[in-house]
Amino acid sequence: MFLTTLVSALLWWQPAAPAVSAPLAPRVQQGGGYADPCKIYGSIYLERDPRRRGFCSATVYVEQQEAFASLVVYQEANKLFADKAGLWYITEARDFADYTVLVTNNRSFADFGIYYTKVRAFAGCKQD
Repeated sequence: MFLTTLVSALLWWQPAAPAVSAPLAPRVQQGGGYADPCKIYGSIYLERDPRRRGFCSATVYVEQQEAFASLVVYQEANKLFADKAGLWYITEARDFADYTVLVTNNRSFADFGIYYTKVRAFAGCKQD
């Protein structure tokens, strides 16, 4: 019992070591940050619940006209072909998606606008 008390006293007197923080992960992946629209491609999960905004890579608004969109999106049927900007494979599973994108109805809350096209050649990022 004396030994236990002595060890407890020594541990109590030791100063606490500062917590070592891990390096920050890139904000492009899942993590609640703004993502460059030209770098979003692959498998995408479309989130509709605004309460989960912190878990999304970007917030987008679906434009009615192509002229106002920052990214023209073509929905691929195969995940392997979604390998360039604007080519999205929409997935139903959040866990298997490369990016999670929140779709909002309010343009002022969006990071950028997207427009869905039916022609694969028109998909891509608009350069400013």
